[in-house]
Amino acid sequence: MPVQGSCLCGAITFSADQSPTTGNACHCTSCRKQSGHFFASIDIPKDALRITGTDQITWYHASEKARRGFCKTCGSTLFWDPLFQDWTAVAMGALDGETQLSLSMHIFTGEKGDYYELTDGITQNPT
Repeated sequence: MPVQGSCLCGAITFSADQSPTTGNACHCTSCRKQSGHFFASIDIPKDALRITGTDQITWYHASEKARRGFCKTCGSTLFWDPLFQDWTAVAMGALDGETQLSLSMHIFTGEKGDYYELTDGITQNPT
């Protein structure tokens, strides 16, 4: 199923002709600080991801292995890009319209905030 999305102001748009049917929710401290809660994303192969407005992306190099992409105008969190992998994690909240997607896993639950509970029955990985 094709997906498309954008940042809040529309300066950056993205699309892919294919997408996974499920996503994951990362509860690590970095993702929580980046997004303000947890980061729900789908992994899209880099060669299938088309992005317009790339000059509007600010990349924060979070580690030697990954960078995080934000809109420099509106601040939307859009991408988590592992530099040595062939996929990019795309924010599910930035997708347009109905997606027919669902979460399949919670990761880094050992770092989740203490202000919420995970009661949806989805697999939880503490690391």
